[in-house]
Amino acid sequence: MKKIHVIIIFLGCLLSSCKDSLLEKAPLDRFTDAVVWKDPALIDAFLLSQYAYTPVMINDATTVFSSWDGSPMNRDPRSSNLRYWFGNSAQTFGPGLSIEISDEAKYTSGAWANVAAEKAWGISIDGGVMEWWDNAYYTIRNLNEFIERVPSSPLNERLKATRVAEARFLRAFCYFAMVKRYGGVPLLTTVPQLDSPESLLYPERNTEQELWDFILKETKEIAEILPSVQDEYGRATSWSALSLHSRAALYAGSIAKYGTLHANKLTGLPSGLSSAYFQMAYDASDKIIKEGPFSLYKADIQGSNVDARVQNFKNIFLVKRNSEIIMAKQHGGKSFDPGGGTSTWSWDICHAPRPSVWGQGNYQAPYLELVEAFEYADGRPGTLDRNYVQSRLWTMKELWDGKDPRFYASIWTNGTPWRDAVASNFGKDTINFHRGLITEDGTMLTTFTASYKGMPAVGDQSYFHASTGILNTGFGIMKYLDPTANNMIWLMESRTDYAIFRLGETYLNYAEAAYELSKPNDALLAVNEIRSRAGIKELTSIDMEKIRHERRIELAFENHRYWDLRRWREAETKLTRSFSGIQYVLDYTTRKYKVLIHDEIDGDQRPTFPKRCYYFPITKTRTGQNSNLKENPDYN
Repeated sequence: MKKIHVIIIFLGCLLSSCKDSLLEKAPLDRFTDAVVWKDPALIDAFLLSQYAYTPVMINDATTVFSSWDGSPMNRDPRSSNLRYWFGNSAQTFGPGLSIEISDEAKYTSGAWANVAAEKAWGISIDGGVMEWWDNAYYTIRNLNEFIERVPSSPLNERLKATRVAEARFLRAFCYFAMVKRYGGVPLLTTVPQLDSPESLLYPERNTEQELWDFILKETKEIAEILPSVQDEYGRATSWSALSLHSRAALYAGSIAKYGTLHANKLTGLPSGLSSAYFQMAYDASDKIIKEGPFSLYKADIQGSNVDARVQNFKNIFLVKRNSEIIMAKQHGGKSFDPGGGTSTWSWDICHAPRPSVWGQGNYQAPYLELVEAFEYADGRPGTLDRNYVQSRLWTMKELWDGKDPRFYASIWTNGTPWRDAVASNFGKDTINFHRGLITEDGTMLTTFTASYKGMPAVGDQSYFHASTGILNTGFGIMKYLDPTANNMIWLMESRTDYAIFRLGETYLNYAEAAYELSKPNDALLAVNEIRSRAGIKELTSIDMEKIRHERRIELAFENHRYWDLRRWREAETKLTRSFSGIQYVLDYTTRKYKVLIHDEIDGDQRPTFPKRCYYFPITKTRTGQNSNLKENPDYN
């Protein structure tokens, strides 16, 4: 008789209403179908495990790490390699990969899952980066079984409808994660059996349009079934379904307008469909904004006080269950090392400044180009005059003063306050990111062990990278960093919730869809709502570039930039280029800084985005196993 894995430990990473003691429970043994589908508690546990088995909801991480022996859902045949099942997991390094492969940041060190090679040369026909296929179909099969079984279960009718709608939401999210990667994929809504026809066991790919239309139809229907508020926080609601509908429709509209329809229709969408998709995105976003119980988070704003604006933006990602969050993956309880399973993640140890247990942090370092994209609060462009910047000495206030408050809430750099940062020229609790020291006679010291009159040539934050020969960009990721997190233990000590959907994105979805539908006034109003909350000068006119710019800033490091560039078909130019970083050199006499700009900060691994990479490869392994699967264009 068939067995079903039910892993109760996953409950803790989903529902904060659960008690911490639940996180301490060992996984249940296997249960037969006859037991699971007749027991309400086991039915619910099965569904909750599928939430955890959908890690792509967390910055497009693709695996789950639940033990050193792997996880039940890590079906990738390469899962014996730590890169695939540990390094890509939602609990460890996986949430950083979509940041690194975009134009937001470069890989520096410390992660088994870096994608520097794929970023430099493009994804090969063998795949290997951010794949959501084997694990996707494992989860989809479980969800299809749940959808089939629950209607005849002992749950009451209202609860049956809600739980099935939740499973349909997760299935739609899985297919959304697949179609934005691969285009058309086999659309399976039933559970294959050993005696199923070959068309089900070895399915062909559906067209890309069939996938988008399925996702949009499902999310529209289940938004009418799911409650506005769930009995347990973290479950999908009607607003979650509408948010996925809004995001998916916007993607589909962009692909129809800016992409190319392949002759076999497995990739691309008919251009004539773009307006209909944009209308769906507009309508769903409008409903969430006007009828939803959400508001842009403004609780910490104190008039024009810049520090308050900075903290307000930080708190969107630090204050749990705040007014802006539509759906969140909750983190809390014990970390993995003392037996807490998957209830926490590793964001802080990956991205926080030193000190940390391995003396690293800063695994993905933001590019100078992203820093320059942040305007000044008065609306001036943030682009530096690079020749002038390198011609004189600077204090950090002179260099970065007056920027959009979101800059300070999203980026850390030399001189940024940080608890326990090693004292040097700034004193304690301030990041020392200098790499080089100019002595009183004008000599420049760069050796990481050198010092002059007690002043180290390399600041503490640069020490690890300097000692290993890595050239950093001079910046780190501040967004989501918890100043109370203990980074001196191990991985998986972060307990900030992850915002799967938030109202800030909804406003920007609305603005983009409105502009594509020739509603510029609606677009302008929506963008200015975002800018007003941030504390930056409002726009007097709007165009598509301004909307895209606002998405880049507001949604930085939230798993949008890479996919946005792909759907706009701008990745070939925006991701095929050299990127820059800066080096701070401390002048001992003045205690100011000489700024050196490195135009080729990626070195020999200069980023390249080949046209074929608008779609991931199906891979030779999968087409070899199923000859009915056709490979995507230009992979050979």
